[in-house]
Amino acid sequence: MFTSHSGGLRLLSVHAHPDDESSKGAATLARYAAEGVDVLVATCTGGERGSVLNPAMDRPEVRADIARVRREEMAAAREILGVRQRFLGFVDSGMPGLNEPLPEGCFAARPVEAAAEPLVALIREFRPQVVVTYDETGGYPHPDHVMTHRVTVAAFEAAADPERHPGLGEPWQVSKLYYHQALSRAWFLALHEAMTERGVPSGMGELLAGWPDTPPALATTTRVACAEQFAVRDAAMLAHASQVQPGVAFMAHPRDIEREVWPTEDYHLARTSVSGAGGPTDADGPTEAGGAETDLFAGLRAEVGAG
Repeated sequence: MFTSHSGGLRLLSVHAHPDDESSKGAATLARYAAEGVDVLVATCTGGERGSVLNPAMDRPEVRADIARVRREEMAAAREILGVRQRFLGFVDSGMPGLNEPLPEGCFAARPVEAAAEPLVALIREFRPQVVVTYDETGGYPHPDHVMTHRVTVAAFEAAADPERHPGLGEPWQVSKLYYHQALSRAWFLALHEAMTERGVPSGMGELLAGWPDTPPALATTTRVACAEQFAVRDAAMLAHASQVQPGVAFMAHPRDIEREVWPTEDYHLARTSVSGAGGPTDADGPTEAGGAETDLFAGLRAEVGAG
C-alpha cells in the first residue's frame, strides 16, 4: 500500500515493460520527481518474454532468469529516476510473428475490462491528477504497448465511475490524460540533420529512409523542457543492462546536440477536465494561448495548491 496522499501533485506513468519508463518520458519523470511531485510508474508486465539485447549480458544464466533480472534492473532504474514503481502483475506477450497467436494467458490476450482492474485500483489508491501512456498505436506495434493504451484509457474512465468496480476503492477523476510522442520521426530527423550539418556520423539515415508511410502523428500539445535531466534518463536506461547496449542505437547520438536541437519531451493531451480548458475532450486537447503547454500540470497547480 502507498502512503495516503492528502494533497500535492501526483503523476502516474503507465508502461508495458521494464525499460519503457526509461526510454519514453524518463527525463520528464526525473524533472518532476526532483521538483517534489509524487511520481509513480505502473509497469503492466514483467518483460518475461523480452530478448537480451545487450551482447555483454547475453549469457545463459541471464536468459534463464530474465524475469528476475528485469525486476532488478527496474528497481535500479526507479532509484535513479527518483520515482516509485509498481508491477501490475501481467505476463509479457512477446512479439508474435505474422499470423502467430498470442501466448495463452498473456497480457495482450486478456479482456480489456478485466485487465484494467488493477490499474483502476491503483488510480483510486494513488489519486493522480495526471496520467501518461501511449497512443492507440502503442508507439510501435508491440501487442503489449497497444494493450497498455487500451487498458489505461479503460481505467481512466472506470476509475471515476462509482458504478464500476465498487470494490476497488473510492472513485477518482484523473484531470488529464496524455500520450507520449517519444522517438517520433520529427525527433529522428532533427537529430540526423543536426549531426550531418556538424559532420558527425549519423546512423539515423537508414532508419528514416525506411520509415513506414503511417498517418500523421497526433498534434503536439505539450513540450516539457527537461534537457538537464537527460543524463539521469541515460543512467536509468543503462540500468536496464539486458535491454540497452552502451553506445548503440538510442545511446549513440551526441547529447550536446540533442540538448541544442530537441531539449524537450513531447506529449499529446488526449483528455482533460481542467476548468477553463474547454471541458472534457479527446483527440485534440486544448493548448495554452500562444502554443503548446510547457507543463503537464498546466491549469492544476493553483487548484492543488502546489507549484
